[in-house]
Amino acid sequence: MGTVSQAGLARSAPRLAWAAATLLLASLPVQAGLFDDDEARKAIVDLRARVSQGEEENKARLAELTATKAQLTAQLEQLRRTLLEMNGQLDALRGELAKMRGNDEQRAKELSDLQRLQKDLAQSLDERLRKFEPTKVTLDGREFTVDPAEKRAFDDAIAIIRTGDFDKAVAALGSFQRRHPDSPYADATRFWLGNAQYGKRDYKEAIATFRAFVAAAPDHPRAPEALLALANSQAELKDARSARRTLEELVKAYPQSEAAQAGKERLASLK
Repeated sequence: MGTVSQAGLARSAPRLAWAAATLLLASLPVQAGLFDDDEARKAIVDLRARVSQGEEENKARLAELTATKAQLTAQLEQLRRTLLEMNGQLDALRGELAKMRGNDEQRAKELSDLQRLQKDLAQSLDERLRKFEPTKVTLDGREFTVDPAEKRAFDDAIAIIRTGDFDKAVAALGSFQRRHPDSPYADATRFWLGNAQYGKRDYKEAIATFRAFVAAAPDHPRAPEALLALANSQAELKDARSARRTLEELVKAYPQSEAAQAGKERLASLK
């Protein structure tokens, strides 16, 4: 069955009431005709009053239902708007949270990058500082500290001697002496310079260098070797007399050294 609107019910209510009254009158027993006219009129009036009262009650109920419906409709609309606003606020909060989460991740990445850069810089700085920090060196039984650059220059010069390029070695050791006149390597530099000069057969320079070495460091562990090399340089120059004197000095000054033993054998060959 189709739904009857409230307005339709209101318009059809009088007709329904009269129809009900007519049916009621028609259903009265035949004996109703025996009533006198006054009683009939009174019954009709009472019936009309009840019908009218029913109509008023129906109208009032309908009006109440209509008002209630309008109120509920308004409340539902307000609730719908509230829900829409709340959904909008939730979406905005989700967006803010996502943005904050993204910012946190970005900050964490930036912090990690900064820490890695700081570590790399600290390591690089340490390496650079290490190049300038004094380095402890033990050479010929002696211990001292030198600048890293000074150590590299000396080591490079000694490496050249090992290659047999004595001309280049003499140049490197001479340059080292000029650049580091007060170096802890000074004695060792003289000794190896004399050997490089001997290697290039510059015996006069070798004699002068070895003599300067022994005079400056008579207690040096390589002093006996220097005297032996000095005697050999003199012998190469056919100066046997000077060579013998140098060997005698070696045997007398450093009798327990291996160089002194070799000097004794060399003395025998010079006689």
